[in-house]
Amino acid sequence: MIAELRRRAYLSAMQVASWLPRVDLPFAAPSRPELLAPPEPEQPADEAPTVQALREGVAPAPAAPAAERPKIEVPKPAATARNARPEVAEAADDKPGATRAAAVPPPRFALQLLRAGDCAVLVELPTGEPLQGRDPAYLLLKDLLRAAGLPDSPHTIGEPVRWPLLVRGNMDQGPQAALEFVQSFVAARLEEQAPCACLWLVGLPAVRFAGEADAEAYNRELQVEGLGAAWALPGLELLMDEPQRKRELWQAMRRVRQRWTSGAQ
Repeated sequence: MIAELRRRAYLSAMQVASWLPRVDLPFAAPSRPELLAPPEPEQPADEAPTVQALREGVAPAPAAPAAERPKIEVPKPAATARNARPEVAEAADDKPGATRAAAVPPPRFALQLLRAGDCAVLVELPTGEPLQGRDPAYLLLKDLLRAAGLPDSPHTIGEPVRWPLLVRGNMDQGPQAALEFVQSFVAARLEEQAPCACLWLVGLPAVRFAGEADAEAYNRELQVEGLGAAWALPGLELLMDEPQRKRELWQAMRRVRQRWTSGAQ
């Protein structure tokens, strides 16, 4: 009995499920008869009824037609793209190789609105801080106002406009947003004042974001919707760095100054 248990342990260790000895083993249990019968050859499932019918002399019944597989409608790529959710489309843009429009950095400038007689002056602040009494840029502005026949001590209207408004956040602060904000700010402040004969736009940021023009408009008159008549001037620092520009400015001033001097005469 001990030898039989040891043999079973060996066979179990070798993962042998069933075995037949070639000779009679001492102290072995008798073999089961069903294990000694030779196994019948396996037949394919679809041929088994046919072979059995031929053996019995009966014609095999025709095979039943195979059940038709259900059709699966696959959406067309074009329809899928049209019906795709926005967030899915945005996720596709984040994949490597997808082309996305580069974000435009917000412009940076500082503007101050002043009032000098019948004219309003939107001037670029070269240092970003309000103009002081002894600043070279402020002294140049006073010279321009005197030459134009206007008071040379303008008073400020509101706080300076510094762009971008926010250092952080998701608010749009691109060029178009800056233009809309500056025009709205100037229009609101001018409505609080006496009627303005002409709006001076001094410096490229003032010309661009209030007058919707560029440097090509320097020394020219503009008609700005919502703001009325305007005059575009180079920036104070640019006039100091390039004194030759002053001659063209003086010539243009003689043509434009009739806007604010005709009513005073």
